[in-house]
Amino acid sequence: MNHALRHAVHGLAVCATTLCLSAQAQAGKAAHVHGLMHLDIAVDKQLLIVQMESPLDSLLGFEHRPRTPSQRQAADALLKRMDDGATLFKPDAAAQCVLMDTRIESAVLQSTAPAAGSKDADKKSEHADLDASYEFSCTHPDKLTAVEIGLFDAFKRLQKIEVQVAGARSQSRQTLQRPDKLVKLTR
Repeated sequence: MNHALRHAVHGLAVCATTLCLSAQAQAGKAAHVHGLMHLDIAVDKQLLIVQMESPLDSLLGFEHRPRTPSQRQAADALLKRMDDGATLFKPDAAAQCVLMDTRIESAVLQSTAPAAGSKDADKKSEHADLDASYEFSCTHPDKLTAVEIGLFDAFKRLQKIEVQVAGARSQSRQTLQRPDKLVKLTR
């Protein structure tokens, strides 16, 4: 298979896996609950994809645009910590997974969000979330049986993580509560 075709097939696999998880998440989407995070994990061939959604309060302690220098500093530290996906998610070492892509989204933390104090900002910040996705490429995906989750260590306000796992042949749900750290992957 030539390089361009292989790249296209890879892109379709990522899209299909991401769409599958997104549809599952939307179908079973729970109410905005502080202290709770939703995590979707998909394994497709050599790809490990982790998608998370969390109320900002669970990660930051507030859900509005930063209003003070200390809140801005806390928000910047949160974004920096979220960008370190290799620390937050540790696949089995034997699988030799490498973080390839990270995406972080939060309307109230991005500079394009409405100005603080505006009606739009106040409406949107009542229950603001942070969404993030991480894509790993694994050299030995057959040895990928679990992912260690470092989110409880990183975020003291986080109490529970609802996890959905989708593999090539099966799907499962797990709930992690402090101090649990290990998500077992289905094969």
